[in-house]
Amino acid sequence: MQPDLAAVIRPGDGVVMGQACAEPQTLAEALVAQRAALSGARLFLGVNYSGVVKPEHADHLQLSAYCGAGHNRALAEAGVLDIHPHPYSRLGALIRRGAIPCDVVLAQVSPPNARGEYSLGLAADYLIPAIEAARALVVEINDRVPWTYTERLLRREDIALAVESSRDPAPAPPARAGALEAAIGRHAAEFVPDGAVLEFGLGALPDAVGMALMERKRLRVHSGTAGDSVGALLAGGAVERVDCAMLMGARPLFDLARDNRAVRLRSVEFTHDPKVLMALERFVAINSAIEVDFTGQVNAEVAGGRYLGAVGGALDFVRAANQSPGGVSLLVVPAARVVETLQGPVATPRSEAGVVVTERGAADLRGCTLKERIRRMKAIASA
Repeated sequence: MQPDLAAVIRPGDGVVMGQACAEPQTLAEALVAQRAALSGARLFLGVNYSGVVKPEHADHLQLSAYCGAGHNRALAEAGVLDIHPHPYSRLGALIRRGAIPCDVVLAQVSPPNARGEYSLGLAADYLIPAIEAARALVVEINDRVPWTYTERLLRREDIALAVESSRDPAPAPPARAGALEAAIGRHAAEFVPDGAVLEFGLGALPDAVGMALMERKRLRVHSGTAGDSVGALLAGGAVERVDCAMLMGARPLFDLARDNRAVRLRSVEFTHDPKVLMALERFVAINSAIEVDFTGQVNAEVAGGRYLGAVGGALDFVRAANQSPGGVSLLVVPAARVVETLQGPVATPRSEAGVVVTERGAADLRGCTLKERIRRMKAIASA
């Protein structure tokens, strides 16, 4: 039976919902089914893997997001998704001051532990500032979500309305593991020393770099996301600790994180805090993009006129890696995405360029003139 969301959500309310594998699918289904009674509600989406929210639901809901990932692409192409072009690091502050309206939070949580504490399970990210700013919290207690060490734990008195479920988390797209990805992973791994602190962006290519690091020692992860490769590194002993905003992967990752003190889910206000990042030594930022030009400018948002990516958190991590003693920023892309002219906006300026890696090798742009950058980038671009 669906919960009666009208008991908590008022027409015109701002609603912030958990994202990616942490999306409360039962609550999302209830929201779109009951949307006529909640007309004018403003729904803020993150990464949309479940596809529950569809373009036709914009008849009563106002939809916005910070990204075009997953099924958000269909919303953007239908013209019903308003994009917040802000760095991920600012989402908490934007929610707290009401620039992203947040009257009600819809979140997926784990069953409580013996102390009666519910965990946010798979994502803390912007949910923690949202919960602290909201009038009411509505939760889906999913028994297939692991209890994890999240920065904020919840008790029954924090919850205005709850529904129980037993369903697999919304699935992250399976990582591609072909020859191209493996080659990029091998080239990038050469820049990662033992004892490094790693950040992984979204996508198959950062994941491929992780899979190439199985022989490293004393690694840590400080990242917005942790995917299946982080789970493999942790299980294999290469990674000793993980601090991240959300887990995005498959069941083995979630099972490994269950009651695991080595895995801690933190608010975006911690994971992306410049002061926290600047204190990290040997910090290696590993990110992908839609395209990069010959001078090191990066487009992470638009391809072919379609909004596919996000401003995201890459620039925060790139800057920290560039300043970190022994650190480096790695941009991993297929050679075909190295272009002369970008087709979208610049998400990372060329002033922050580090090392660009394709299946054809690596171009270290640090300290290079524009002429030398162009020469090095052409050498790793498609022939």
